[in-house]
Amino acid sequence: MVDVNAQIDAVSRSIETKEVDGALSYVQQLAQTYPSPIDDVWDAVTSAERIPRWFLPVSGDLRLGGRYQLEGNAGGEIRRCDPPNGGTAGYTITWGMGAGEPALVSIRLTEVDASSTRLELENIASAASLPEGMWEQFGPSATGIGWDQGLLGLALHFGGGDEGIAPEEAAAWVVTDEGKSFMRRSADAWAAAQQLDGVDADVAMGAADRTYGTYTGELPPPEMG
Repeated sequence: MVDVNAQIDAVSRSIETKEVDGALSYVQQLAQTYPSPIDDVWDAVTSAERIPRWFLPVSGDLRLGGRYQLEGNAGGEIRRCDPPNGGTAGYTITWGMGAGEPALVSIRLTEVDASSTRLELENIASAASLPEGMWEQFGPSATGIGWDQGLLGLALHFGGGDEGIAPEEAAAWVVTDEGKSFMRRSADAWAAAQQLDGVDADVAMGAADRTYGTYTGELPPPEMG
């Protein structure tokens, strides 16, 4: 069982629309503290053996300059890799599916104390790289719900789920009342974050509603112009 409210509340979220390297971009950030030492959290988020236990099966050359591929999902290049040193660690990867400019995803770890670690995830996507109309229809929830599910998987992993959850089990969970409640809370949290970025409340909630409806199958798949 998942404590939906506790997990949603354990994550801080923000979205900022700004220029990055001269391009208008959407900078999405999430952070959560996990009850494990930094070396263990680093291993969990970089090891080809452990990543499938909380996220997705991964293949490729998992080292600086190498390429990775998540099964049925994104792939890209490992641009930066800084193992734990002095209480911090992190890596940066490109993140894309198919043609088009990939997003840039960075993981930062900070040692809180000997038994807990703060993980921060940053997702930068240029506005020009997104399908026409996607951001206007779905806003940050489109990627945010997926990232929230990833942080949930990691929380379950450190909470005793060392053996991991099979993809079919995860797919079955998201259509349960509990899974839908989690996605609803995530979408609402991203709508609140978008309002802090200066977006009208009705626009932000409309995007969250459409994203939730698409994730749950209550709305048809989007048509991009």
